[in-house]
Amino acid sequence: MSTLLFLHGVGGGRAAWDQQLPYFSARGNRVHAWDQPGYGSAPAVEPYDLEQVSAALRRLIESLGGEPVVLVGHSMGGFIAQEACARFPRQVKALVLGFTSPSFGGGSQEFVDKFIAARIAPLDAGRSMADIAARLMPAMRGSKSLDEGLAQAERIMGAIPPATYRKAVHLLTTFDRRAQLPAIAVPTLLVAGSDDRVAPANVMERMAQKIPGAEFVLLEGCGHLGPMDQPDAFNQALREFLDRRKL
Repeated sequence: MSTLLFLHGVGGGRAAWDQQLPYFSARGNRVHAWDQPGYGSAPAVEPYDLEQVSAALRRLIESLGGEPVVLVGHSMGGFIAQEACARFPRQVKALVLGFTSPSFGGGSQEFVDKFIAARIAPLDAGRSMADIAARLMPAMRGSKSLDEGLAQAERIMGAIPPATYRKAVHLLTTFDRRAQLPAIAVPTLLVAGSDDRVAPANVMERMAQKIPGAEFVLLEGCGHLGPMDQPDAFNQALREFLDRRKL
């Protein structure tokens, strides 16, 4: 059985995968959820950029034995999974990209500036991460989201160090791996939510079409918080992919 390494989103942490770790451990997989640098107890990196964060992920993979792993990335975690596949492909056995995209959207510096300002301004105004989570997370849910999943997401985001959140928001805006999609040579699953307004399903479906042999699954009524939003449906989609690919 393959090792599954779960990568969280910008508002997350390793606890975002609490509904996945025991499920896939019981299946027989070795499972691990990381805290990205600066999250939880993980030491920060400087500069806080895609190169250094990816290097931290590579060190983690090596500490787990160095064998190729299945990377399961949610949102920002999907960005980092794509970076890993491009930077050290021999250590990636398969990709599962959930509720993410091949690049930061917008395409203009004006969009980037507005995004950063919208996410960081509350901190500059003296708001806490808990305040930001309470405002932001309800907009991430779908029509069939579990209330307890939303509450869990708020708790996790509320515990992120503000300095880390600032850096991670900036990190997001530097990501673009669109040109590398056709070069992905490992089994790949993309999971989208029909109600996700952050990583829309049509964007993810077009992304899947550019990755050779990629599979695409749409979760109806699911918002952006997939693994917490609809854990049973997400786990089923991931398990069926692993079973088909004998991972």
